[in-house]
Order: sequence, then C-alpha cells, then structure tokens
Amino acid sequence: MIQLYDTTLRDGAQFQGINLSVTDKLAITRKLDQLGIHYIEGGWPGSNPTDAEFFSRAKNLELTHSVMVAFGSTRKANVNVSEDTNIRALVDAGTSTVTLVGKSWDLHVKEILETSLEENLAMIFDSVSYLKSKGIKVFFDAEHYFDGFKANQEYALQVVKVAASAGAESVILCDTNGGSLPVYISEVFKKTAADVTIPLGIHTHNDSDTAVAGAIAAIELGASQVQGTINGYGERCGNANLISIIANLKLKLGIDCVTDDQLKSLKEVSRYVAQITNMPPHPSQPFVGDSAFTHKGGIHVQAVSKIEDSYQHITPNTVGNDKTIVVSELSGRSNLRYKIDELDLNINMDSVDLKELLESVKMQESRGFQFEGADASFELLVRRAQADYVPAFQLVDFTALVEARGREDLGDHMKAQVMLKVNVGGEIMQTAADGNGPVNALDNALRKALLGFYPILSALTLVDYKVRVVDLGKGTEAIVRVFIDSTDGENTWTTVGASENIIEASWMALADSYEFGLLHRNVPAM
Repeated sequence: MIQLYDTTLRDGAQFQGINLSVTDKLAITRKLDQLGIHYIEGGWPGSNPTDAEFFSRAKNLELTHSVMVAFGSTRKANVNVSEDTNIRALVDAGTSTVTLVGKSWDLHVKEILETSLEENLAMIFDSVSYLKSKGIKVFFDAEHYFDGFKANQEYALQVVKVAASAGAESVILCDTNGGSLPVYISEVFKKTAADVTIPLGIHTHNDSDTAVAGAIAAIELGASQVQGTINGYGERCGNANLISIIANLKLKLGIDCVTDDQLKSLKEVSRYVAQITNMPPHPSQPFVGDSAFTHKGGIHVQAVSKIEDSYQHITPNTVGNDKTIVVSELSGRSNLRYKIDELDLNINMDSVDLKELLESVKMQESRGFQFEGADASFELLVRRAQADYVPAFQLVDFTALVEARGREDLGDHMKAQVMLKVNVGGEIMQTAADGNGPVNALDNALRKALLGFYPILSALTLVDYKVRVVDLGKGTEAIVRVFIDSTDGENTWTTVGASENIIEASWMALADSYEFGLLHRNVPAM
C-alpha cells in the first residue's frame, strides 16, 4: 500500500505568487480528503499565526479518508526538547501524526546549523522519541538526503538509523535541491533500503524537471510513502506533481492508491486548487491539462477518429479529462469533419465542400486568424460555406474618429466616434455613436443599428477583449489578432478577428459575436 502524502498547504504554499488564507487551506483540505489523500500536511504551526489558526480550526473538520499532519523541525541545538518552542507547538497542534524534518547532509549540520554531527543526531533522537512519548506518530523527513549521501554516505545512513531507533514510523528520503536524476535516486534508495529495516518514503523537487520520474523510481523500489503537491506547486521549480504521480501509480503501475471514481476527479481537483491559489491552469499539464489530449495535426486526427489509443496513452475520461480536436492551418479534412460533429452544428454535410473549407481555414490562419479557441468564428466560417446561408446583417462601411487634446489630458479628454452603415435584409441602417475608445464606439454603433431589428441583442454583453501581436518583427505594422468573449446570460462564446489594423480586427471579432449570438437565439435573418 502506497501512502499518498500531500504538502500543498506547506511546501506548495512556498510557490511564488501563492498566499493562502486559513479559509483557503480548509477548502483545499476538504477537496484532498475527497480525492483520497492519506496524509495532508497542514503547515508549520510554530512558524506563523495562519498555520496555528488553521490547526485550531482543522480540529473540527470531519475527514473521511485523510489524516491531518503537523510539520516542524527537530529541537534546536543544545536546547532541552521539552522546552523547545517548535516542539511544543507541534504537540499543541493536536494532530495524531507529525512530520519532523532534520538534517542529513553534514555540510548543513556544520555550516548552516553550526553544530556538531553528534549533536544533530541527538536532536533527531530526542525530538522523535519525545513526540512518540506523547502518543504521536512521527514521520521523519531526511532533508537533503541525496546530496548528503553523496558527500558522506556513512553519516546520512546514520541519520536514518537514529530516527528509526527513536521510533519514527518511516523515514522519507528528500531530494531537497531537486538536482538528483532518477538513476541516482534509484541507486541511493537501493543502498539505503539494503542497510536499514525502517520503511522509506520519497520526497522530490523539480529543479531538474524529473521530480515525478524520481518519485516513481523510488516507488518501484519499494518506497511506502510518496510526498508531493497538487499541480507541482512549490518553491523554486516546484515539487513532484501529485496529480501525475496518482495517475501513473493507478494507470501505469496498477497500484490502487485511489478509487476509480476518485481518479476521475483528478482534473476537477487540479482546477479547484488552481482556482483557490489563483494560479492559471497549465494547458500542457500531463493528464489534466486542456491540451493533454488535444489533437491538431491532420494525420493524428484521422488516426484518432478511427482508434483513439493510436495517439493517446490513456483514455482521457479516466482522469476526468476529454479529447479535443482543434482546427488550424495544420488541419486535414478529418479535423474539420470531427470538429463539425463535435460542435453538433446540425447541418447537411453534403452541402459543405470540406476541401474548399480547409483551404479557407488555412488561408485565414496565414493572415493571422486562429480558430483554435474561437469556436464561434469557426462555426460561422462553416455556415458561410453553405450556399443557402444568409447572415443577419452585413457591413457596408464605417468611419472611426479619435480625438485627443494634449498629452496631459489623455484619459479625461479622449473621445472616439464611429459612423456605421450596415445592411439588414436589404435595408441600409446608418448610425453614429461615441465611446471611450474606437472599439467601444464601434460596439455602441453596431448595437444601435441592430436593436430596432433584433431587440434580443439587449441581452448580449461583451465580457472580455484581448489583443495579441502576431508578427512581432514588423513593429507597429504587425498583424494583430483580437479575441472577444461574449455572453447572452446563458451561454458564452469566443470570436476572433485579425488584421494589420486593430480596429478592423476588432470589427471582425465583434461582428462575428453579434452574428453568432443571433444565430443561436434562432433569430431569422431579415
């Protein structure tokens, strides 16, 4: 049985940009319990008021699968263990299990702690045995173990043996600097396991981008506990990603560390923790990222349409994810056919010339468009390829004016006006509208022109507007790509436009947004 040990609330919280409140930590704890994590490290109660309050409130949590763990260091050098403030805080935290961290690298003992090797061993023995005397189960984290083993193998092994003799349940070998490759971790783990009888665990950091691989290597050699964080959050380059470890254990090694239903919640847990930590989800994160099972190349899509496993190492829904097919200039007709089916456009495929449509997509993308992530614009491209499609409106022309009076007045005295002509069912509507910028004025003018024909547009709102420069080398002459997110209160969609003129690119995305909104409200064209 592998013990899953999560340290997101402590090690993960050291990731740059993460700052967790007590409420945040309690919410994450509940979610980890649902996932089936065996041990949840709540923090260091002797280090800050937030962690002290967390352990106080965590006593009221009703956890189903998880055991709460307090974390702290061994007693200080030359201090009686019963008088050490950190040790007292660990006892006061009230957890049934404590993880103690101690030095196993002689360099740290002599140069960082500035004490003797013998005193460090005494600190470990005293701290573990004292907590054991209080009825507390103790895990011992041998900090910098792999570096320590390289520098002084005999002393590193002595640290493990002392912790074991003091009553530690297991010793976790830590690659604290994250510099050890899996082959070295395997070598050291085997030598250590052959020389001690206590169960060993593994704790790896990702500074060499091999933290998960190193952890898996130790597990294959018999590690009984694996420590990591959700999404790999942690100091510097992060910790071993527990999401990936769980998926690999369950699906690749056949180790039932969680149930099938808990495995299916992996993506949801990953997103939940990302949202609370205010960290954007990484699209390429293995197993749970939005791009983890996304297929773009035409040959790939053609193969996946026939046999999904041909370009996927697992079935996506086993970890709560989905297969995605994107349309781009790299697409083949298989991409288009799959995407049209996926969007459930309810159109007669015989009326669509896929070869011609594919050429249109490739031409548009060569001009700066990107339909990946802009399904609404892609759907309109498909529908416009049908001979009988009639758009709700068509642009005749528009003029945009921007006025600024003096550099010091910019902001307060910036004005924009758009004069617009659109064709609605053969009737030309001409309007003008002001705005705090040309795009806002364009939006106001278009809405003004169309509301009389389509009152339902009053529910449509633009919720996001993003601009990206496509051709950085051309400076201000570069093509810009505009994405607009819109909603009608029930659904949200994304449209895209591209041009060397930012106002024209904005018009393309804006017009698509209105046209798509009317199309999906089943409003007939005039």
